[in-house]
Amino acid sequence: MNSRTRNSLRGGTAIAWIFAAASLILPVSAAHAQHEGHSAPTASQQQAAAAPAEAPSVEIPQDKQQLIGVKTIAVAPRQIGKVIRTVGRVEYDERKFATVNMKYEGWIEKLYADYTGMHVKKGQPLAEIYSPELLATQQEFLNTLRWAKSSGTAKEGEVAGMLNRDADAIIDAARQRLRLWDITDEQIKSIEETGRTVRTVTLVSPADGTVVQKNAVQGMRVMPGEKLFDIADLSSVWIIADIYENELPLIKPGETAQISLSSLPGKELSAKIEFVYPTLSGEAQTAKVRLTVPNPGGRLKPQMFTNVEIKAGMGKRLAVPDDAVLDTGTRSIVYVDKGDGNFEPREVKLGLRADGYREVLSGLKNGEKVARAATFLIDSEAQLKGVR
Repeated sequence: MNSRTRNSLRGGTAIAWIFAAASLILPVSAAHAQHEGHSAPTASQQQAAAAPAEAPSVEIPQDKQQLIGVKTIAVAPRQIGKVIRTVGRVEYDERKFATVNMKYEGWIEKLYADYTGMHVKKGQPLAEIYSPELLATQQEFLNTLRWAKSSGTAKEGEVAGMLNRDADAIIDAARQRLRLWDITDEQIKSIEETGRTVRTVTLVSPADGTVVQKNAVQGMRVMPGEKLFDIADLSSVWIIADIYENELPLIKPGETAQISLSSLPGKELSAKIEFVYPTLSGEAQTAKVRLTVPNPGGRLKPQMFTNVEIKAGMGKRLAVPDDAVLDTGTRSIVYVDKGDGNFEPREVKLGLRADGYREVLSGLKNGEKVARAATFLIDSEAQLKGVR
């Protein structure tokens, strides 16, 4: 190999080293330039980053809006209410219900209230009861009276005073015992005045009303605690109506209800809700409300069915029409008019429904306009353009 060839090889090797070094330096410089560009954005990039992203909207020109019948309405607080229609049932007024039962053993010798449905007055005789136990108590009472009279004829003195006080206490205890067995003061007075026991004791009605249940039979034996009569005052009755669970927020005591019956065609009764029961029925998941209505002439009979309409006022609520809302099953969508033919789809949370309106809980502000007609067509256009 001559000297020229060796010099040529040395020159080629040097050139190769230069290109290799350049290939290592250039990527580093480019990466550095890219890093510098990232760390120092331009003014236009800063403005773009600072501006908020606009909500997606679908544009529908005015001529097309008229063609498909688009209408808008302003969101505003509205006085809305709802008429709840349900079924009620006539029941006894529990506050005017009384029962007659036995407090001692005996036999029914005479029955005055001898049929169900009989109207009775307070103090009216219901039955005559013979009771050996009660007869013995009366005899003890009379013996105590005689002993007290004989003690009163004794000479005056400390012993006589003690006997008189004891006699009075024993007589009062005997009277109280007779009262606890439902012997009236008039009957006790009659026993004192005549000095004779009464073979049978008269059971009297504790209140005005109608005998709605009669267990007493002529000649039957009765035992302590046994019920003989149920007496209900039907001058006023309860209407018990069922309310569905989702309607309970609208119901409160004081709301007015209209009541109609098939037995009184063309006539409506008005009443106010007195009480909302605190529990739900297990099967129907309904709550019961109670109304009290007067019942002159006994036209309303227990277990009658009634139609009940309750006008529930909700007050002023921010609301939109029903036809402005698209319910997808998982969320509710309205289209807000942003002007210049642009409609923004917006998810809203809704509350109660009444009078063709839906209460808006969140998602809309007072004064915003929403589409209330052709909403489905606007939604179809939005989906075609990939807006929603």
